[in-house]
Amino acid sequence: MNPVDPTSHPLSPAARRAPRIWFWVFAVLIALALVFGAVSWLRPAAGTTADPPPASAGAAAAPQAARAKGGADAARPIPVAVQPAVKQAFEHTLTALATVTPRANVTVKVQVDGQLQQVLFREGQLVHVGDQLAQIDPRPYQAALANARAQLERDDAQLQGALLDRERYRALSAEDSIPRQQLDTQEALVRQLQGTVNADKAQIQTAELNLNYTRVVAPVSGRVGLRLVDVGNIVHAADATGLVVVTQVQPIDVIFPIPQDALPGVLRHMRDGTPMVVDAFDRDGRTMLATGRLASIDNLIDTTTGTVKLKAEFANRDLTLFPNQFVNARLHLETLPGTLTIPTAAVQRGAPGLFVYVAQADGTVAVRTPSLGLTEGDRVQVIDGLAVNDQVVVDGTDKLRDGAKIEVIDPEAQKKAAAAAAAGARQHRRGAQSADGTPGKAPPADGSPARGSANGSGTGTRDAGGGKSGGN
Repeated sequence: MNPVDPTSHPLSPAARRAPRIWFWVFAVLIALALVFGAVSWLRPAAGTTADPPPASAGAAAAPQAARAKGGADAARPIPVAVQPAVKQAFEHTLTALATVTPRANVTVKVQVDGQLQQVLFREGQLVHVGDQLAQIDPRPYQAALANARAQLERDDAQLQGALLDRERYRALSAEDSIPRQQLDTQEALVRQLQGTVNADKAQIQTAELNLNYTRVVAPVSGRVGLRLVDVGNIVHAADATGLVVVTQVQPIDVIFPIPQDALPGVLRHMRDGTPMVVDAFDRDGRTMLATGRLASIDNLIDTTTGTVKLKAEFANRDLTLFPNQFVNARLHLETLPGTLTIPTAAVQRGAPGLFVYVAQADGTVAVRTPSLGLTEGDRVQVIDGLAVNDQVVVDGTDKLRDGAKIEVIDPEAQKKAAAAAAAGARQHRRGAQSADGTPGKAPPADGSPARGSANGSGTGTRDAGGGKSGGN
């Protein structure tokens, strides 16, 4: 047998060691690449050699800066706006939400049956008492009137004959030519015919009245609403729906409630005969619509709300008040002369209750708790605790405290300065835009195409075909 070569056998040690050598070679190369990449990533960039300050130094400097800033803010005066306490005529009024109520609201109905021939009003028109609104067919009622008159003529003729016979019977009875019973019978016949004639006269009056009812007239002066029945319909006196509704608007009433605590003052003025003026304002309370006077007071206090209703009368000549309109009613009770007042914006609410900040001569503020009374508009009555010309703070009270330093500013001057600064900024922007030519320019008046910019940038214009022509 031939000897076997150990190196040529597939499971020889040399053949098994070759793949392991290449594996370790590749592993070493990959490790070197990873180390090189990590070093390159961690290497600081050029120009960043300065070391950051220690963390302990920054932590120590932060509280010091905060304390310095807090001290500077505490020492800086707080800007505020002030107004003086002044004596003036103070008007005591009561304001309430009111409802405009028409003096009369009448549904016009027919009083006789018939066909509606004409409607003689325009919807929304102002009418007066007695103006004809509609016409019902009068012919049946004209015939009834003629019949009643004919009946009267017949019965009256019979009465006249009975009267003549009575006179004859009286003469004959005086001569004892006829029995007394015949005269008494004639007397009864005369009275019977007189009753018939009176009934005929009443029938004539009824017929004339029905004929007049064919003319439907306005029962009150006012504004007519929308038409409820059209021409040609048969209308009846028993119809639930009328022809139209007429609402009286001149004069007109305004009803509003006031608190029961204010009732004694109103009653005192009513007993004295002092006329009390009532102004009606729009819903916003800014525009006055009309001025009237207090007319009456309700006889009961509403137990659910604790209020009592008042009625004011307005002439409403210019028709600014409309029925069922909501308005703000302002009742003028009395005028208090020489009353010390301050703006309502100065009154603050806090732990002391209602208080104000008063500016002192040394540039600080002091807290005062005055006794306040009535409030009217943007002014409040001061009963005690302030003097005339005390400067109360009306703006900038958020950061104030008792004894804080303040700087009095003029709001009007600030507004003017802000407006001037804004105008200057706009002028500066317009000047800058004119200098660099950024905004577009209007085309020349002769209609020639706009040219490129003067700096030779070559900005062109598009031609009709969509291409862009170059600039010079």
